[in-house]
Amino acid sequence: MSEPMEPTAVEAQAAIAEEFAFFGDWTERYQYLIDLGRQLPAFPDDRKNEENRVHGCQSMVWLIPSGDAAKMHFDAASDSAIVSGLIALVLRVYSDRSAREIVDTPPDFIQQIGLAKHLSPTRSNGLAAMLARLKAYAAEALAR
Repeated sequence: MSEPMEPTAVEAQAAIAEEFAFFGDWTERYQYLIDLGRQLPAFPDDRKNEENRVHGCQSMVWLIPSGDAAKMHFDAASDSAIVSGLIALVLRVYSDRSAREIVDTPPDFIQQIGLAKHLSPTRSNGLAAMLARLKAYAAEALAR
């Protein structure tokens, strides 16, 4: 038997949209986001430095890329519970993918689950900054 295929970035986004559809209101969705954020792997304190920091976020966010164009992995953390949840969603869509898939996949899940309407402008800017940084790392890997 062959191993089950990992879902594509597009499939991961569809799964996220389905999960969020279960919740009746945004109070429940925020709680779910916070729960997702709590499940992020531990992020070493010594990596929470200026070099790894994503600017444009109101809360502190750190992002570390590894791997190469064939498969890029991202570790990330935030000092904010809701932002950690957003990071968990972003990593689910973009981490452990090829640089090409990362660059080519728009973050449609943000619209699909209604995040765009329910995030404060500062959180939306932070999410955009994190996605831009992640995609820039992927573009760099492709250019190598």
